Amino acid sequence: MKSMLNISEAYSLALHAMSMVGAEKNGAAVTAHDIASRLGVSEAHLSKVLQRLVRARILRSSRGPGGGFSLNRPAVEITLRDIYEGVEGPLQLEDCLIGTQICGGKSCVFDDLIHKVNSDFKNYLEHTTVERIKDVLKE
Repeated sequence: MKSMLNISEAYSLALHAMSMVGAEKNGAAVTAHDIASRLGVSEAHLSKVLQRLVRARILRSSRGPGGGFSLNRPAVEITLRDIYEGVEGPLQLEDCLIGTQICGGKSCVFDDLIHKVNSDFKNYLEHTTVERIKDVLKE
């Protein structure tokens, strides 16, 4: 069954990677290779996503032995919305499934359901932090 919630592969990778990086003790760095291997994804694609998070100042990267990616601020201060916007740009939720009001109807066939779902989703992204998701992928 197809999911109604549709997030990009880049955002999904970012969430899973942030969970892994956030779980590291004492802010230790994690390599893109280690994350990609554990998730079973392309290291090249993951590296691009991680670099977006570095540019957004959510992660920091270091080169050389012991290098990799680590949180740029405490896990409790990084929200899922921060991660979303670091990867996808500003969060813009539409209350119309088509994306425009082309139907000309006086109201939506879904009434205000889409608005409620979007509001709940936005609230979840704004109030859920890396601290809360950091143990999701723990072995």
